[in-house]
This record gives sequence, structure tokens and C-alpha cells, in this order.
Amino acid sequence: MSPRIRGLAAFRAWLQSRPQAADAVLALALLLMGFLQLYLEDVPPELTKYYGVSDATHVALIVAITMAITFRQRYPMTVLCFMVAGEFWITLAHYQATIPDVVAFMLAIYSVAAHRGLAHSALGGLLALISFNTMLALFPMQPGVITYLMDNALVIGVWVLGRNLRLRRAYFAELEDRAARLERARGTDARAARVEERSRIARELHDVVAHHVSVMTVQAGAARRILDRDPGSAREAMTTIEEVGRTALSEMRRIVGVLRTDRDPERAGGELAPQPGLGDLGELLDHVRETGLSVQLWIEGEARTPSPGVDVAAFRLIQEALTNTLKHAGPQARAWVRLYYTDDDLTVEIEDDGRGTATIMADNGDNPGHGLVGMYERVALYGGELRIGPRVGGGFGVRARFPLEA
Repeated sequence: MSPRIRGLAAFRAWLQSRPQAADAVLALALLLMGFLQLYLEDVPPELTKYYGVSDATHVALIVAITMAITFRQRYPMTVLCFMVAGEFWITLAHYQATIPDVVAFMLAIYSVAAHRGLAHSALGGLLALISFNTMLALFPMQPGVITYLMDNALVIGVWVLGRNLRLRRAYFAELEDRAARLERARGTDARAARVEERSRIARELHDVVAHHVSVMTVQAGAARRILDRDPGSAREAMTTIEEVGRTALSEMRRIVGVLRTDRDPERAGGELAPQPGLGDLGELLDHVRETGLSVQLWIEGEARTPSPGVDVAAFRLIQEALTNTLKHAGPQARAWVRLYYTDDDLTVEIEDDGRGTATIMADNGDNPGHGLVGMYERVALYGGELRIGPRVGGGFGVRARFPLEA
């Protein structure tokens, strides 16, 4: 690119960033054109008797009217009124009309329509139209009908052009604003999705860690108590602790694998396994029974396959409830798990007859932990209902109803 082209491009960019300076440059160009017309062009013979001699007042009026274009975007209505007054002065003083006068007048009409609201622009357009027709009536040579209609059409057309530009500019501004709002909404949705994902992962980690660590704690305590008098049983308890620990590690690897799937899909792929569901309920109850807690399972109704989300949520709910029983119910407690299937719903009940009611409510009444909060979140996520509280006759109960199709 040549230096001249680069200079012109830089000058154009400078003018675009400073609209008032651009209008000043336009006004100077029109003023130069007006002086050339005033001093180099002869007045038509039929108008020599009407036009007077150009004097300093005439020159001052031309300069004032033309240079007023500089402020047309900032004060469009004021500039239009100023130009209307100047044009009337030129007409009544019988000064020669010049091209800059007419162009400046049209620019003022356009500016009012393009930079002001409908009420102000309509008022400015009406003022310009009345003034224009009044000046035509004061002109010594009356134009023909066609010329008169075309002149009025020009004034109206300039006003309409300004209005259309304003509406188009407002339309594009609305599109930009809408795009910005959508972008902000996408950002908000993304943040909400991240928060939800963190909550889901926190629930998963809590379910895995709380249940398996509770089982391991119970088994370790039992092994410690019987280590001297029954080494075989203690060895079985240690074996159970090892198996439960491996299961916990496997499930935690699966959760961590989900977190890095996007970053390292090949490495994470082998760690992704199906989440546990009601089909794994027997294995869960076996682990709980190995701790010494008596657990019974009843299934009523025709077993139906729930949606995958409900399947996982029901399993985690049972897991969390039994974990609370292990921690709070006491050594002689018993637990019952009931599944009621209907055509549309699955009801899950977990009850125990232990002494953990006061402990659970005291631990979670003022500052609910992840366990009870996670229960409510899981059930609500799939449109279900949850009731938690003391059981009639002693103990604690959890009852949840899930729609089979979440």
C-alpha cells in the first residue's frame, strides 16, 4: 500500500471517529463552493432586478448558515431553526441564493429526522416544509406545478431518508443489544451448569465416601474388638475392609474420569463405568449386613425399569439412608428397605428401629450436611417427593416417591 493511500485511510478513520470534525470539513467545502458561485457565476438576466448587490452582510449570512452544519448532529433542531431564520433573511433582503444555502438547509432537515425522536423530527419536518413553501411564495419567479411538487417531494424525501436511517440504526442497536444479552445469558447458563455439575459431583463423592468409609469404620472397630479372641473373624473383617476400600477407589476413579473426559478421553475412557442402580441393591445390602446391621428387603408390585436417572437416584438414596443408620442407629438396630412399584411411580422406604433420630436431627437441623441435602436434591431433580423424619414406634424413616419416567 502506497504512503498516499495509507494517509487517506488514516484521515478517513480520523474523520469517522470525530463526526463533528467531518461536518466542519464538509461545511468548509460547501463554503468554498458558495464563494465560487457568488463571485464567478453570473446572475440570470431575469433575476438581476430582484437580487441586490452582495455585501458583507450577505457573505456573513452564507458563512453562518454553512458553518452551522458543524453542529447539526449535536443540536439538530437548533441548527434547523437557525438556518430557517437565515434563509428568510436572505430571501427578504433579496440576496442571491447559493448552492451551499440549499444543501445546508436539506442537511438540517435530514439531521433532525435522523438524530431526534419522532415528535421532534415531525415538528422539525413540518417547520421546514412550511418555511420552504413560504420562501417559494416570496420568490419573484413562481415555479410551475411540476417544479413545485418536485421541490416539496425533495424536502419530504430528505426527511423520510433521515427517519429511515434512524430506525435502521435503532434496529441494529437492538440486534447488538439482544446479541449481548444472549451472550450474557449463555455465560449465566454455563456458570449455572458448572455449579450444578459441581453439586452433582459433590453428591456423588459424598455418597461414595460416606457409605464406604462408614462400612470400613464399623468393620475396623469389630476387627479390633475380636482380634485377640477370634483371629479368623477379624481376618474376614479386614478382607471386607479391603474389598470396600477397593470399591470406593473404583467409584472415585469413575467420578474423576468423568471430570477429565474432555481433556484426556483415551485415559479416562477405561475408567468410565456404569453408575450403580437398583440392580446393584443386593450387593449393597450384603456389604451393610457384613457390618452386623440386619437389613431386610421387600419388593411389592411388578418390578419395572425406571429411567437411568431415577435408577441411580433411588440407589443413592437407599445407600445414604443405610449409611446414616450405620452411623447413628446403634449396634442392635435393624433396618428395612421397601420398594413399591405402580404403573407410574416407584416408592422407596428405608426405616430403622434404632436410636439415631435425635442424633441425625441434631447433626442436620441447623446446618444440613451433604447427606440430607443430597437426598432432597436427588429426589427433586427427577420430580419426586421426599419425607424424612422420626418413625412411629421409634427409629428413623426415609420415604421417597419417584416417577418411573423422570
